[in-house]
Amino acid sequence: MQNEEKNKNKRIKRNWLLQFDAWLDSSSYDFFKSLGRAYTRFEDIMSIFHISGFRRIFVEILSDIFSFAAIGALLMLSLAIPAFDETASGEFNKAEDYSFIFLDRYGNEIGRRGIRSDDSIELEQLPDYLIKATLATEDRRFYEHFGIDFIGIFRAFIANVRANAVVEGGSSITQQLAKNLFLSSERTFSRKIKEAFLSLWIEAHYSKDEILKLYFDRAYLGAGNFGVAAAAEYYFGKNVTDLTLAEAAMFAGMFKAPSRYAPHIDLAAARGRANEVLTNMVEAGYLTEGQVTKARKNPAKHIERLDEIDYPNYFLDWAFLEAKKIVEGRDEISFIVRTGFDPILQSFAKEAVISTIRESGEKYAVEQAAMVVTDLNGVVRAMVGGLDYGKSQYNRAISPTRQPGSAFKPFVYAIAFETGKFTPKSTISDSPVCIGNWCPQNYNRSYRGTVTLMNAFTRSINTVPVRLSRITGRKPIADMAHRLGIRNDFPITRSLALGVASVSVLDMVAAYGAFASGGYKTEPKAISRITNLQGEVVYDSKEYNKRERVLSEEVAKYMNQMMRNVVVAGTGRRANVEGVPVAGKTGTTSSYRDAWFVGFSGNYVAGVWMGNDNYLETNRLTGGSLPATIWQKFMELAHINIEVKPLFGVDFEPRPFIIAQETEENKENIVHNRAPILQPKAAQKLLELSTMLNLQMKLINRQKAEKNKINVAGGKE
Repeated sequence: MQNEEKNKNKRIKRNWLLQFDAWLDSSSYDFFKSLGRAYTRFEDIMSIFHISGFRRIFVEILSDIFSFAAIGALLMLSLAIPAFDETASGEFNKAEDYSFIFLDRYGNEIGRRGIRSDDSIELEQLPDYLIKATLATEDRRFYEHFGIDFIGIFRAFIANVRANAVVEGGSSITQQLAKNLFLSSERTFSRKIKEAFLSLWIEAHYSKDEILKLYFDRAYLGAGNFGVAAAAEYYFGKNVTDLTLAEAAMFAGMFKAPSRYAPHIDLAAARGRANEVLTNMVEAGYLTEGQVTKARKNPAKHIERLDEIDYPNYFLDWAFLEAKKIVEGRDEISFIVRTGFDPILQSFAKEAVISTIRESGEKYAVEQAAMVVTDLNGVVRAMVGGLDYGKSQYNRAISPTRQPGSAFKPFVYAIAFETGKFTPKSTISDSPVCIGNWCPQNYNRSYRGTVTLMNAFTRSINTVPVRLSRITGRKPIADMAHRLGIRNDFPITRSLALGVASVSVLDMVAAYGAFASGGYKTEPKAISRITNLQGEVVYDSKEYNKRERVLSEEVAKYMNQMMRNVVVAGTGRRANVEGVPVAGKTGTTSSYRDAWFVGFSGNYVAGVWMGNDNYLETNRLTGGSLPATIWQKFMELAHINIEVKPLFGVDFEPRPFIIAQETEENKENIVHNRAPILQPKAAQKLLELSTMLNLQMKLINRQKAEKNKINVAGGKE
């Protein structure tokens, strides 16, 4: 039974194999037969395209053309990829610089920095003949082509061949704009390829009028001017909307090569080029010969630029750096910056520095000085970075490279008072002290035994702050200096208490401002507000003014009383101002390389540094001599014609309000006293200052005469 079943299974398996073999044979036959029929049909179809004879030669040539075209397209695509990358971010080239117009606290222009640029004028507001002059000269088919003008390129090629020189360019306005917005000025084949593709991209994304507006705003026209609006103000002293035909023709001629055709470089060449532009306008059909005759006979005249030597250049350089930090990342490049700068105080500071150096600089072998003046909120009112900006643009007022000497001691005493263990009346030993092998000595090499902190500070005794630093630790002293306004780092050495640290005049004034303000931090501020050319507020310092207390009122009071005593009975007596509560501290470094006086009143904080750029020793110059003299000269002038405010923590009644006025009887602006009470000595001092005030009146009148018509939101700071 089992055998029968096995035999049955074998028969079934054999039958299945026979069936599969039969199916495989028949399927293979059918497949190859179908393949043969398909090939036959393919041959029948291809026979239709069989070309012979002359027609075959034509087809072969056409085939090669298409092949090379495909290869060229792939090559162009590979070259265009970098151009596509340029537009990936959707952002234009960042300007190499920004354009800033700086105003003083009263709204008068005091100078400019960066490029000159103005994109506030709409295309519809530009003179029609300026647009036509530009199109006639740069791109007559601008409204007809798609970014690349092949007809214009061919015409330029023919003209250049005939002249055997490059007399005409083939780049369209769109191509020129592509270079300005996305590319560098290098002359390479790859850049031209990028330029072509970018031109197509610009045409696809902007209207013709938008492209023309961008071109007028971004084109470079020489002397740091970008755009026709800025250039019109610079070259002709007028709004671009007021340009004459002759002036518009001169502008249109400058697009090609401003370095050659700018009127301040070569007026004859500029006028000759403008005459060519007028001819182009006639040839293009925009004007008739009769309409341009007057412009030919009366060519444009550029204005002579005012001498900018009187600009507060050291202050402007610093304010420029601060402004760039604020606007960094914005799309606009042109701004109007309102500062806290006071031209009157600036001239007082400059005159005090220069006159003192002239009178006594040779005697003390000192050649340089710097000064910074702020109000009690840290707003910088004046800055003198050196004697002559024309000879040296190095700003000594903001560079943290000099040691303050004893002017650093207020930080030592302030931290001692914060411990609660000391007051100005506390006593301490003035006797030899050593830290390791370092044994500092007093200025006169003598010691007074037991002294009060008030007496030690007033006489600038060196051993006392060293002893205090051993009690409080040196790191808290460094922290105090940084807390009050010293921004740069310095090593914490055993001589730190005597001012062996690199600081700037600006930071020292800011730090002393904390004492003057009653304990509040007064960071130095150059800028009160920034607007773009449309008047939109970009930055307003009022939004960021948060008063931070860094000293207790008690510590600030102690320090002010001690610094007041310095100018009354100590090393800073030359800085005392009659009728004005002032306080401060002298500073002199070893070997007499640096001399300082930093101090304040209830109105202003000011710091003076004197020394030599090459670090040569002076002739025993101390902070209590020339620096204190400069400081006193300035403060005397600065407090005329203002309300003298009391000084925090100091019991002193300021002098009465003194007003200076110009009278019809005295055109030289001799100052007369209006105050009900005036001491004879003060009256004599005012008369001595009449020349200075006369100078300031002339300065104000000049500023008013030169003031540009700039709309600035808001009133006096």
